Amino acid sequence: MGLFEFLMLCCFGFSWPFSIAKSLRSKSGKGKSLGFMLLIEAGYVFGIIHKVFFAYNWVIWAYVALFLLVGFDIALYFRNVALDRKRESAASGAAE
Repeated sequence: MGLFEFLMLCCFGFSWPFSIAKSLRSKSGKGKSLGFMLLIEAGYVFGIIHKVFFAYNWVIWAYVALFLLVGFDIALYFRNVALDRKRESAASGAAE
């Protein structure tokens, strides 16, 4: 059972390193959905809680790793949104 759950998590989580790389390269929050990332993060929290209280096994570490990846992408989102605002402010100041 744990192997199939792990493989499912790998399939879901495979995109996060690419998303993080894109966030680092683009330095923009455009095209990202904070609500979506928070919903995914909540799902991983619920998975961790289930593992801790009802079905503890080694797969919990996949949930933790994915939780950390999404958390890092969320942190990059806030940084990038701040950079977007700074660029927009500088552009509007230069246009005056």
